[in-house]
Amino acid sequence: MHFKIKRIKLLNALAKATRAVSVRSPLPVLTGIKFDLQAHQLILTGSDSDITIQTIIDEDDDLVILKEGAVVLNSRYIFDIVRKINSDDIEIEIIDGLLTRIKGSQIEYSLNGTDAIEYPRIDLSKTGTHFIMNALVLKDIIGETKFAASDKETRPILTGINFKAHDHVLEVVATDSYRLAKKIISIDEDVTFNITIPKLSLDEISKIIEKDELIELYVSERKVLFVFDKNIIQTRLIDGSYPDTARLIPLEFDYELDINRADLLNAIDRVSLLLNEQNNIVKLDMSNEQVILSSYQQEIGSVEENLASSFYKGEPLTISFSCKYASDAIKSFSGDKIKILFTGEMKPFIVKDFDSDELLQLVLPVRTY
Repeated sequence: MHFKIKRIKLLNALAKATRAVSVRSPLPVLTGIKFDLQAHQLILTGSDSDITIQTIIDEDDDLVILKEGAVVLNSRYIFDIVRKINSDDIEIEIIDGLLTRIKGSQIEYSLNGTDAIEYPRIDLSKTGTHFIMNALVLKDIIGETKFAASDKETRPILTGINFKAHDHVLEVVATDSYRLAKKIISIDEDVTFNITIPKLSLDEISKIIEKDELIELYVSERKVLFVFDKNIIQTRLIDGSYPDTARLIPLEFDYELDINRADLLNAIDRVSLLLNEQNNIVKLDMSNEQVILSSYQQEIGSVEENLASSFYKGEPLTISFSCKYASDAIKSFSGDKIKILFTGEMKPFIVKDFDSDELLQLVLPVRTY
């Protein structure tokens, strides 16, 4: 293997492929990036067996192919070498067995490689249910829902985000059983599937999406493939049935609070100043006369703020909730104004954009004594 390439091109490709690599992989070869130099392109592959990221650099993209070949190089070292070399161009060549030379204008590294034959064969075939969507729309969906998925492995299914398609509609849901995020969009294809994708995989996909383009999805029984902009990303699916969350979402509401999104976020930030991670509960006292947001910490003190810019409709209501969960939910919206809908002091409340029902956030209240 022997090629020359613009440093920035290789660095950008490595930055994507290394996202799939785990330094704690039980299979040593998977701590590396597979370089596969073919007749007209360089293919870089990184994988931890849960997620695989493959990115392609074509011959006409500042790549000069001198000799085809393949090798696996330690992901951490090759990425740092390419990042720190002070040169516009880089030359990479296998010089002795698997010893690989990485050469800049004034510096030369030699890095021990691993035979590419040892790298697991990963099936990246484009099979299964196929549909196309805008990449930035997918990026937004992930950002609007991922925080509500669980970080605890006690219920693995809840560490993923559920994608359900039917009748030209895509429903995306994440929940950790204390809060829930739901996004509904229309899609062109009439496809049907119900899958749960690991949150961590979707987070990596979101970071790789950079521009307004179409992304192809291929949904199979055990995996889903994302294809866009010379990148192929495959992730496993989480086994099991995602809980029926529809029954958790109230359909009728007796109380409504309309408020500027930024005003409420800033108020929560100020009122939670005296709180800590163990006690992060704030209280909302609402009536037609005033809306008060407050918090109390026995050892420190208390604070309350009048939300004068809000509009409340309904009988007087007091409800307490996690300031973190509420902030995460509110931050997922992009509009200036939101509405919060309540059914009672110990029942879940809903946050929506004032002018749209596409995105819904649900938060469970907390009992305080």
